[in-house]
Amino acid sequence: MHGTVDGFSYGLVTPLVAYLMACLGGALGLRCTTRALLVAHSWRPGWLALGAAAIGSGIWTMHFVAMMGFSVAGAPIHYDKPMTYASLGVAVVMVGVGIFIVGYKGATGTALFTGGTITGLGIASMHYLGMAGMRFDGKFEYNTLTVGISVAIAMAAATAALWAAGQVRGFLWSVGASLVMGLAVTGMHYTGMAALSVDLHTTGTPSAGDSPAALLAPMLIGPLAFLCLAGVVVMFDPLMVMGKPDWTPAEHKPGVPAHPHTVGRTRLRTRRKVALHESRTPQNR
Repeated sequence: MHGTVDGFSYGLVTPLVAYLMACLGGALGLRCTTRALLVAHSWRPGWLALGAAAIGSGIWTMHFVAMMGFSVAGAPIHYDKPMTYASLGVAVVMVGVGIFIVGYKGATGTALFTGGTITGLGIASMHYLGMAGMRFDGKFEYNTLTVGISVAIAMAAATAALWAAGQVRGFLWSVGASLVMGLAVTGMHYTGMAALSVDLHTTGTPSAGDSPAALLAPMLIGPLAFLCLAGVVVMFDPLMVMGKPDWTPAEHKPGVPAHPHTVGRTRLRTRRKVALHESRTPQNR
């Protein structure tokens, strides 16, 4: 029996909130990635890991906020919690692999393509693994072509986002990039949902159950709290918000080159001292 699917049970509320969640996660993740490119290597893994967790949590939250508006007529939906949280882990890990590649190899050429591909596949894997965690008296069927298009959108969005993170052009640049990334990720989600059809196993009287919002809201508390904490980190780090380089002089140790700006200032001070010394020294007659 073919089931009737409604992806917009609450109208435009869930798509708009889902888009904002994708933008929030993208903005925080891009700022953390940008910051990682500006700091010493010892700090870089931490910033990259925070960026991966922010993007993964934002995408996962976007998906399940959108799923609050999803329902199948006559078939109550439940969620397998281990598989649902596994989709979050997949998103964070695969996004992290892509971000670490770009963070250490640069947002250009082969590294950008590889990182964007892995990150995009992580986004798509999160989506379809999350869908596999849904339980109801029936099964999902997908149109292969539309699924392929959704995966391509995810890969293109991820590549563009990682490229934007490597440009380090300030806060407004990252805001614009996160808005585009949020649009692409949300578009990937609804493209994947357009590939979906439902085959119900029962032909009896439709049964009722809890609303998707009541089922999903408790599971969203943790990722939402994490995004709030990541936002606090961004707010209290002006350099990360504005995307300006950290010009803290490098510690002078054997084998550690001094920062070029530090070298320039040192040479200027030396010239000034020599000129002052010469002006005070009597000329030999």
